[in-house]
Amino acid sequence: MASSTIFKLLAIFSLLNVCIASRATPNSLVEDVQTQLLKYHKGALLQGRISVNLIWYGKFTPSQRAIVADFVTSLSPSSPSQSQPSVAAWWKATEKYYRLASSRKPSLSLYLNKQILDDSYSIGKSLTQKQLVDLASKGEKMNAINVVLTASDVVVDGFCLNRCGTHGSKSAAVKGKNQKFAYIWVGNSETQCPGYCAWPFHQPIYGPQTSPLIAPNNDVGLDGMVINLASLLAGTATNPFGNGFYQGTADAPLEAATACPGVYAKGAYPGYAGDLLVEKTSGASYNAHGANGRKYLLPAIYDPSTSKCSTLV
Repeated sequence: MASSTIFKLLAIFSLLNVCIASRATPNSLVEDVQTQLLKYHKGALLQGRISVNLIWYGKFTPSQRAIVADFVTSLSPSSPSQSQPSVAAWWKATEKYYRLASSRKPSLSLYLNKQILDDSYSIGKSLTQKQLVDLASKGEKMNAINVVLTASDVVVDGFCLNRCGTHGSKSAAVKGKNQKFAYIWVGNSETQCPGYCAWPFHQPIYGPQTSPLIAPNNDVGLDGMVINLASLLAGTATNPFGNGFYQGTADAPLEAATACPGVYAKGAYPGYAGDLLVEKTSGASYNAHGANGRKYLLPAIYDPSTSKCSTLV
């Protein structure tokens, strides 16, 4: 199962440039989405201690890699130096899905594990979905989420046309036993379609033409990647194998974050991300504090207990 960033709402929101949790939507449509409970299809969710492995494909600077690595580290409530509202508090919203899925108290703990660098473009600069999965297979094969991040000069099938990233799962043999690992792909849209995959840090291609916000880590491409990665992580946790929580069809599902497109804070409406926090010195907009003094903008997560999109601010 590969869950892409738009699918279900593409036809409805195409004129508004909908993409994974980073596009504005009409208030009436947002209300329609929010009243739909994401159905649980009785499948397994990720549980226990799960490693997140980053596979960097193409040219990324050390500072760019640190933006994403610090975000993943920030997902843990035990990560140091997180003020409130925090990335860890945002991630905690996914726990409600786990409580609905089990009468026990299942838990999921993510931690940053390996980082694999492929800055020589070993399989070229034009990639298919199969090649993305092959790259993801370089990470751990058990109890893992392997994240492929492609550089701004890498062209991927469907990138900027109908998706900014995907998530899915793959079977692999580990010590003679068949295991499944989850994978995610996210592309850097900085030079190809920042108005599509990095809004609100770039003026949108379609919809209300509002001024872009200042990115909290001063990198439109990477801050946009964090938004998309966050949305896909939420989808991976709550629908890792295509039979968890989602609305619609299995090959085109609305998931925990994609059910709330364009919503980042209270007061969001088409072309406006919501009433975000603003850093005084830089003027950057954000809604979550992370490790090492980082700030991030993270998408709303659909709250199954209230049937509404939940935001940190």
